[in-house]
Amino acid sequence: MEFDFLSPLDNEIVAFRNELSSQQLGSKIVLHTSQDFPEVTKVSIGIIGVLENRGNSFGKQDIDLTAVRHELYQLYPGNWDVSIADFGNIQAGNTIQDTYFALKKVAAQLIKNKVIPIVIGGSQDLTFALYRAYDDLEQMVNLVAVDSKFDFGKESDAITSSSYLTKIIIEEPNNLFNYCNIGYQTYYNSQEEIDLVEKLFFDGYRLGEVSNNIAIAEPVFRDADLVSIDMNSVKSSDSGNFKQFIPNGFNGKEICALARYAGISDKVSSFGIFNHNDTEQESVLIAQIIWYFIEGYHYRSNEYPFGSRENYLKYIVPIEEEELVFYKSDKTDRWWIEIPFTVNGNNKLKRNTLLPCSHEEYLMACDQELPERWWKAQRKNTI
Repeated sequence: MEFDFLSPLDNEIVAFRNELSSQQLGSKIVLHTSQDFPEVTKVSIGIIGVLENRGNSFGKQDIDLTAVRHELYQLYPGNWDVSIADFGNIQAGNTIQDTYFALKKVAAQLIKNKVIPIVIGGSQDLTFALYRAYDDLEQMVNLVAVDSKFDFGKESDAITSSSYLTKIIIEEPNNLFNYCNIGYQTYYNSQEEIDLVEKLFFDGYRLGEVSNNIAIAEPVFRDADLVSIDMNSVKSSDSGNFKQFIPNGFNGKEICALARYAGISDKVSSFGIFNHNDTEQESVLIAQIIWYFIEGYHYRSNEYPFGSRENYLKYIVPIEEEELVFYKSDKTDRWWIEIPFTVNGNNKLKRNTLLPCSHEEYLMACDQELPERWWKAQRKNTI
């Protein structure tokens, strides 16, 4: 069975949890111990540690997530109605491919059971295994990476934390529908890579853009299935990572806000935090990132694609030779734009889908300016 890949939590962590007050988060989390395994059908969110760091090109191989769990368990939850389990750890396999296989199988089983895996890693190439978990679900995947780099590599390169995206793009079956990077820093990415993102009609938001207006990231997460956070996207003064000094990046408040956007998205079904530098200082921030994701999950509103369009106000904006159709939720005031798709290039077989957007993009359309989000989606016009 897939869950055989999971090893129980150490007795020290269980003992630490048992000393907490009933008000602290750890007391409300069901643990995988040597005696007990959480009942998957009664869980909404599942925490998984993956003790695999071989995809990193620097630093030690070992990884210990004890400090992350200590920090997380000590926090106090909000007024949440969320059932959480800590499923323990996936140990590093004999080869890195073994670890990918184990994570893929465990994550796929959890997602099938409508449990959102929160994966705390090692190296960010584990995102590839999370992406492959969707193979069994037979669906296209929208991947959002909070990262200072695009993580492209040569086709012939072995997969690493800095090249996994190339593997996702070229390997069959290709289930990637869209990729969006949030927080890239131009000087870490070649112009060739930036041009490739444009050529593939992927999306990228520079660090400065997002820091100046964090809300522009919300529609991106609303359309994501898989969210991968690289802790190297956070500046060292806020993360405590001085093994690899990072002068510029998101601050602690911003990375937690992005995690909350991911949690509140009705579509996000897996969430990963990677490239943990294995210091106690960074463990504090990772625990708070997880806390904000869970809080976001608590406030999910089950809107599109799960709700009915009857609960939306419809706005039609004539622009050039097009009629853009927007929908605004009367429940949350969030916006969507309608995208017409032709099926297999046949104009007679047209379907419409809704793409999350912002109020600002509606105002742009009113000023006769085509939203870039709509334009890129049109280029992916065939199903």
